[in-house]
Amino acid sequence: MKIKAAVIREMGLPQPYAQSRPMSIEEVDLAPPGEREVLVQIKAASLCHSDLSTVNGDRPRQMPMVLGHEASGVVAEIGPGITDLEVGDHVVLVFAPSCGECMPCKEGHPGRCEPGQQSNGAGTLLGGGIRLSQNGKPVYHHVGVSAFAEYCVVNRGSLVKIDKQLAFDEAALFGCAVLTGVGAALNTAQIFPGARVAVVGLGGVGLNALFGAQVAGASQVIAIDVHDDKLELAKKFGATDVVNAKDPDAIQKVKTLTAGGVDFGLEMAGSVQAMELAYRVTRRGGTTVTAGLPHPDARWQLQHVNLTAEERTVKGSYVGSCVPPRDMPRYIDLYRRGKLPVNKLMSDHIRLEDINEGFDRLASGHTVRQIIAF
Repeated sequence: MKIKAAVIREMGLPQPYAQSRPMSIEEVDLAPPGEREVLVQIKAASLCHSDLSTVNGDRPRQMPMVLGHEASGVVAEIGPGITDLEVGDHVVLVFAPSCGECMPCKEGHPGRCEPGQQSNGAGTLLGGGIRLSQNGKPVYHHVGVSAFAEYCVVNRGSLVKIDKQLAFDEAALFGCAVLTGVGAALNTAQIFPGARVAVVGLGGVGLNALFGAQVAGASQVIAIDVHDDKLELAKKFGATDVVNAKDPDAIQKVKTLTAGGVDFGLEMAGSVQAMELAYRVTRRGGTTVTAGLPHPDARWQLQHVNLTAEERTVKGSYVGSCVPPRDMPRYIDLYRRGKLPVNKLMSDHIRLEDINEGFDRLASGHTVRQIIAF
């Protein structure tokens, strides 16, 4: 079938993207779903920093590619081998496909799925297939999803069926921002009641980490960012304190506020500077968690003796260490009970044709989530 999609052919074009136009709205061919694959009609897709990281070259990918990974939609066609879905089901797409058969999947860590990581790195669907093309040449899939399009074909392990009562624009956020941010707080960090927490980086993922810390019962949640408007937003969402990361005394201010440092420092900005700050505001015996995805060449210098003498823990968090079919319904329930007000993170609704301007706004740091409505 012929579909309209946002295609990127070259990474690292200069800003403003409204002028350099890294994303081109084009007609591409989409093949039918194969074994254990599903055709999904996209209803809403969010602009996430992980998409921007491909646009600016921080996350190198195969070109050309249809971007987009945080999305919701409706099952339009089901491939062979699937018995637990029906046409018309509402689904949220997940950017880390899981095979269910490799050792990490069997151990309950689908985000670490080995075939899934290999296929995402190769720009294919799980199993190696490519369903997108143009003039007979392949167009690559973005982390098994490619949601900046009218339709996409995904592996069954790349989606979660959801309640039809949830609005599509709200549902889209659960595929990345909510799973990653809330999951980092609850699953990876395992924040305990009464804990002191710092969240560094207040994008969609960081603000969801703030929500997650509150759900976990943290007594103090310090929000840290370089933008004052993000800090004001964090105050509205329940942050007990805010600190501007550009303040030369930022680290000491956090230590003063917490009588020595936080129990959990959560780095959600994807930069070495943010990671350094998160680590340095974490107390002796505390845990620093990062869900950031900087350029592969980025290196963070860790003082070995400090790690040992202070009994520190440093943990990575991918997809919030979530099991999406288990955790997504739980987080949707928390949203409905007012515990995760993710709908308030929607900054704007835009057209697919305005995606380059949307990436300019995202790169400025002054927006949280822009939703493309189809």
